[in-house]
Amino acid sequence: MEHAGNGVKFLGVSVLSGVLLAGLALPAVGAIGLTAKDTAESFDNISDDFKTPPLTQATQIFDAKGGLIAKVYERDRTVLTADQMSPFMRHAQVDIEDARFYEHGAVDLKGILRAVSKNAESGTASQGASTLTQQYVKNVNVEKAGDDQAAVLEAQRKTLGRKIQELKVAIKLEEDLSKDQILTNYLNITFYGHQAYGVEAASQRYFSKSNKDLTIAEAATLAGMVQNPSSYDPVRYPENTVKRRNVVIDKMLENKHITADQAKEAKAAPLGLKYKDPQNGCITAQAGMGFFCDYVRHVVKQDPAFGKSSDERKKLWNTGGLNIYTTLDPDKQAAAQNAVTTKVNVTDQVSAAATMMEPGTGKILAMAQTRPYGLDPNKNQTVVNLNVDAAMGGGNGFQTGSTFKPILAAAALESGMSNTQAFPSENKIEYPQMSTCSGTWKNTEKPKATVKNEQDSEVGPYQLKEAMARSINTYFVQMEQQVGLCAMKQMANKLGITQSAKGDAFQEVPSMVLGTLELSPLTMANVYATFAARGKYCTPIAINKITTVDGKDVQVPQAQCSQAFSDSTADSLNAVLLNVTEKGTAAALTMDDGRKIAGKTGTTDEKKAAWFSGYTPSLATAVWLGGPAGGVKMKNINIGGKHFDDVFGATGPGPIWALAMNQALKGTPLEPIQTANIPDPLPATPPAGATPPAADPNTPPPAGNPPPPQPGGNPGQVGGLPGGLPGGFPGGFTFPPLPGNGNGGRHGGGNGNG
Repeated sequence: MEHAGNGVKFLGVSVLSGVLLAGLALPAVGAIGLTAKDTAESFDNISDDFKTPPLTQATQIFDAKGGLIAKVYERDRTVLTADQMSPFMRHAQVDIEDARFYEHGAVDLKGILRAVSKNAESGTASQGASTLTQQYVKNVNVEKAGDDQAAVLEAQRKTLGRKIQELKVAIKLEEDLSKDQILTNYLNITFYGHQAYGVEAASQRYFSKSNKDLTIAEAATLAGMVQNPSSYDPVRYPENTVKRRNVVIDKMLENKHITADQAKEAKAAPLGLKYKDPQNGCITAQAGMGFFCDYVRHVVKQDPAFGKSSDERKKLWNTGGLNIYTTLDPDKQAAAQNAVTTKVNVTDQVSAAATMMEPGTGKILAMAQTRPYGLDPNKNQTVVNLNVDAAMGGGNGFQTGSTFKPILAAAALESGMSNTQAFPSENKIEYPQMSTCSGTWKNTEKPKATVKNEQDSEVGPYQLKEAMARSINTYFVQMEQQVGLCAMKQMANKLGITQSAKGDAFQEVPSMVLGTLELSPLTMANVYATFAARGKYCTPIAINKITTVDGKDVQVPQAQCSQAFSDSTADSLNAVLLNVTEKGTAAALTMDDGRKIAGKTGTTDEKKAAWFSGYTPSLATAVWLGGPAGGVKMKNINIGGKHFDDVFGATGPGPIWALAMNQALKGTPLEPIQTANIPDPLPATPPAGATPPAADPNTPPPAGNPPPPQPGGNPGQVGGLPGGLPGGFPGGFTFPPLPGNGNGGRHGGGNGNG
């Protein structure tokens, strides 16, 4: 019986060896599913993907000062060169996996015979005969399969055909690469559990240090895990791990890679874990930077600068190994995040979002919102970036209210309209017929569509500066009629508005000037950044520079800048918007250091959205406040622990804007806003018996005879209004009292005063 048993073992070894050798020699092995073409290609034409595979690595995203925002990866891996690895790690892995690695070729026939004999004796398949090179080939196949689970399973199938294919590739590989190169590649590709691929990620995961700094015991721990990362998981099964570690240490001693004293000391050492959970993706970003991080991901996957096709761009992102240096200013991000979370509670019905931009460069400096980045709705988390368009990971945008009116003003001034242009501005009017780029818009509704000022007392005529300060709806509709819808649309296009945040086409309708188009805070911040840059428009950019882990530069998209309007238009617009913050609806908003600010309030119908967009010469910020999904009427509502009867642009988002800007600009030089001199209208004719105010010698007298006084005037406000607005136009018109805030036109989603 004993002789018979030995005969069976010998027969098994002979048969297996014969099949393997035949498989290596024959040009075709049809019985195991390999064609001659497959064999030839896999043997004679080993692709570079096997020699130096493009391993997926972690991408690191940094802020403008070099701070890490997040690490993102399909597989957490950092590729090292041989000299960046611990010698202990290299010895330990060879000693436990393939001690004769430097002695045999790609196929270890001695190892095969030993494994077959051992397995025959035990009646199991407990011993394998794969060389380290063969294991490397299998790992490359798994890596190439990516997230295709079927392809991964195919690469791991334990069949004779698969084995022979791997053997053939391994033989060719050892002709092209040195043993040291193969070992380095193996140590970079191998899985060590807990989402750690390669020795550097494993060293950081379990010991919070670089691989080159590992001790003998630590290197042995990692080397021992490769055979079965689940069973030898040091986090879950520390005792198993220590036993396996000590086996590796014994192997290192046996192969004379360490001394007896070193082995004794290493085996006596505690496991010594300093484990760090995998930190993957934008969800790990701090200080509210997760939304900006996600925006960067969309940029890489969508901008043609990163590849001609979507597949190319996706491959670049998924392969990783990038160091992305962004435009995000951590100090300004902190200021914006503090403002949106201080003034609005995460549990409130509404949320706030703020984008900061650098005028004249297109750089996005901050992107913050009240609700945190995350997947748990029970914690009011969201992954929808309310600051950007839907295509870039955002929502459908929000109606902008009166913050759109300066766009029409820019178009009007650029067309040659005077910066003191007056319109009758009746309290309520029907939308008049207007020209469009392709024809004429006509008011065909029955009854005809109308637009109304917020307060019944708001009756013109008004000039541009006062109309903007008060946010007079009928004034801007009359301006719109004179300028034409096409000119306003073209100016909006020059300012980066070519469609809605949802992606809908731009509609030429009169209510557009009242802010009916749904836009994102990023879009509006860039509009006001253009105002701050005296008409220089630049496409938004989020990335300053990208390098690969081996130091090569990757081309990044550059801001495309153009002059949207002239300096003279810019200076008049600056004067008009400065007047809003000094004497108009935003007069309550001030900076701690007294610096000049310009901007515009906006509030939509039924208070469903409120905005303040404003700027200094070096920083533009747009703040939105409202229901994240729309539909929340901000009336009789608590926000940030404060009760509001009604929310307006100046009372809701305005204080958020001021808090953010004060913190962001603290300690920076005060900058003047360059403006044109726009004279205020002459004061109204005083009633009998009143003492007229002194005339301004710098204001020219009105031409012609003045018309009779406007009925219903307010003689009690002769010569001025609360907040400093002049009391009337040349000719004796008297303004009604200035309302604190307003909502604007009621028709067609009309928005208004701010």
